[in-house]
Amino acid sequence: MKHFINLKDIPAKDLRKILFDAKKRKAQRKRLSTLEPDKGSPLNGKLLIQMFEKSSLRTRMSFYLAIKQLGGGTITLKSNELHLGIGGETLEDTAKILSTYGDGFMLRTDSDKKIENFKKYLSIPLINGLSPSSHPTQILSDIFTVEEIKKKPISKLNVTWIGDSNNVLNSLIAASVKFNFKLRIGCPKKYFPKKNILDWVKKCNKKIHIFNNAEKAVLGADVIFSDKVISLNDKVNKKKKLSDFKGFKITQKLINKSKKNSIFLHCLPRGSEVEEKVFSSNRSKVWQQAQNRVHVQKSILLYCFGKLR
Repeated sequence: MKHFINLKDIPAKDLRKILFDAKKRKAQRKRLSTLEPDKGSPLNGKLLIQMFEKSSLRTRMSFYLAIKQLGGGTITLKSNELHLGIGGETLEDTAKILSTYGDGFMLRTDSDKKIENFKKYLSIPLINGLSPSSHPTQILSDIFTVEEIKKKPISKLNVTWIGDSNNVLNSLIAASVKFNFKLRIGCPKKYFPKKNILDWVKKCNKKIHIFNNAEKAVLGADVIFSDKVISLNDKVNKKKKLSDFKGFKITQKLINKSKKNSIFLHCLPRGSEVEEKVFSSNRSKVWQQAQNRVHVQKSILLYCFGKLR
């Protein structure tokens, strides 16, 4: 049984196997309808339980389609509809019940501790659909998209992140170590990545470059990533934070300082951090990025279920 919780804890060779499988599966679906199963229905009879404690569109839809296209089924739960917490049932008991009824559990949560506790008590694979410190399924899919568009390993590309140090960036930093690509980060100094993240990178004998200047960060970039500055549950002075990021907006002028054939990616939903002209331009690959999550999610499920070819 294998979990998919943090990229830093998964062997690089396993991550590469997932991407290789996703590439084959995407190619094989060209003539299939949305809910038509993949050849052989490799997860026939399997049930994926999903639970969301935070709003979700892409993660919810992509995992639904992923398990369906693999021949399995899914049920979606809301934590406030369960006995967990309010009803007085312990997380341990809930985990044991989920393990009895399902074959895998995907959790999108506002608590890293809850992820760790579920991992402790579940006897089925756990997939992190997003937590405060990590968004591994998003970033692995993003690497798939980058390599699909650029037609070369991401290790040969220069990657830039412009924006807040959040869960998505944490996973991108972990990916830069696992896939050995150059990563430059542009954000205000008070929003730099946390020390424990940077210490882990150093421990792995890797290096990332951080700039308190967006223009310096995008120089030589093949790929530019961004995310919403104010996330849904951000408990901060929003007006102040937006002001702090005023010089880090993704504008056409900023994009022009990267390589001529650079691409722009955004995990969505978007906010004021990206100019409409950029978001709607040919450099923007956000729709391809979102659609690819289905294919990579399928291979993540196969990895966790021990069915990866």
